[in-house]
Amino acid sequence: MKKLRDIEYTVLEERKIPEELLTYIEEAKKEPFEITYGDGGYLYIAKGYGTKATSGYSIVVEECYETANIICVQTDLKGPSNDEETITQKTYPYIVLKTEYIDKSVVFE
Repeated sequence: MKKLRDIEYTVLEERKIPEELLTYIEEAKKEPFEITYGDGGYLYIAKGYGTKATSGYSIVVEECYETANIICVQTDLKGPSNDEETITQKTYPYIVLKTEYIDKSVVFE
């Protein structure tokens, strides 16, 4: 699919995620998930990676762009480095992107 343009987005802190979307995330976070949510002229794109046994995970947005028919989002989960101190407890890494509302399906790659 031909990229028309990159989409500008903001990565949201948990306290800035709309309450209804945060409820969906809390219900789904133990398993990998992909959620889109439209509200107030904005599109929220959420991707979760399920339960992990330790802390230290981060998520990188590789691409977020629009084609003629869809929005493509590619993220990558980065595990803790070998020299990083981690805490052994369940974590649920996820990311939420906020962008302008675009009436197209979102495809997660």
